[in-house]
Amino acid sequence: MRFRFYAIAALGVVFTGPAAAQAYDPNYPVCMTVYGGGLTPEYIDCSYASIPQCQATASGRPATCSANPFYAGPKPAPKGRAQRRHHHVD
Repeated sequence: MRFRFYAIAALGVVFTGPAAAQAYDPNYPVCMTVYGGGLTPEYIDCSYASIPQCQATASGRPATCSANPFYAGPKPAPKGRAQRRHHHVD
């Protein structure tokens, strides 16, 4: 009985497939959701800087463009030492 349990558990691990990664890239403000024949998305592509850019790519496809809910916003300039100006003496 114990062997059957482990055999079924091992088959379940083999046939479940990989886990889905996060679909939303926080570096871009716009995502395109592409549908593959049903109501569930086939994939989500968050690599667009604007809605018009996304719509141009989505044109003629079963896809929609929307604001990325996980967009982190522009990155602040790195804080560090002030740049020094070097003067050449002739």
